[in-house]
Amino acid sequence: MTRSKLLLNLLTRLFSGILMFALLFFLPAGTWLYWQGWMYIAVLILPMFFVMIYFMKHDPALLERRTHMREERKKQQGIILLFGLSFVIAFLLPGFDIRYGWSAMPAWVSILAAVVVFLSYMLVFRTMQVNSYLSRVVEVTQGQKVIDTDVYGVVRHPMYVGVVVLFIVSPIVLGSWWAIIPALPVIPLIAARIKDEEIALEQGLPGYKEYKQKVKFRLIPFVW
Repeated sequence: MTRSKLLLNLLTRLFSGILMFALLFFLPAGTWLYWQGWMYIAVLILPMFFVMIYFMKHDPALLERRTHMREERKKQQGIILLFGLSFVIAFLLPGFDIRYGWSAMPAWVSILAAVVVFLSYMLVFRTMQVNSYLSRVVEVTQGQKVIDTDVYGVVRHPMYVGVVVLFIVSPIVLGSWWAIIPALPVIPLIAARIKDEEIALEQGLPGYKEYKQKVKFRLIPFVW
C-alpha cells in the first residue's frame, strides 16, 4: 500500500470514528451541549491523530498492519462480536444517562477520568513504539521477533492493559456510573483473547515459550 493510500485509509477511519462517537454520544443525550462527550473525543481522537502522524513518519509498516481487520481464528471472531456489543451499550448509555439524570457525577470526577483515559492511550502508544509487529488481529508475521524489553518486560500484554483501563474508565469520562456495568465484560473478554492469542504465539513465534518463563504475568504483575 502506498503512503498516500495508507494515509487516506487512516484519515477515513479517524473521521469515521469521530462520526460514530458523535452519533453514540449526542443523539441519546439530545443535545450538542454534552461537554463530557466533547471532552472524550478531545482526549482520545486528537491524540490518535498525532500518533498516526508519528507512525506515518517513523513506522508506516505498523500502521498498515493495523489496517488488517479480518480475524481468522473462530474463537477470536466470537470475542470480537461480544466486545462490539459491550462497546455499543457502554458508549450509548451515557447519553441517555445525561438526558435523564440517572447519575449525579461531579465534573472533577469526569475530568480526572479523562486524564486516566489519555494516560491509558499513551500506554497503547508506547507499546506500539516498542513492538512494530502489533496487529489488530491475532497473527504471526514473517520476521516477527519476541519483544521482551520496556513495557514487555513488565507484563506480556501491555497494550491490553491500556485497552482494559481505557474502556472501563470511559463511561466515567462520559458522566455515567451505570454505563460501567456493560463495560465490565471487557475484562473476561480480553482474558479469553489473551489465552487464545498465546496459543497462536507459542505455535508460530520462536522464543515465545521462553519469554513466558521470563515474564510471568499477562496483565497485572503478581496477579495474572
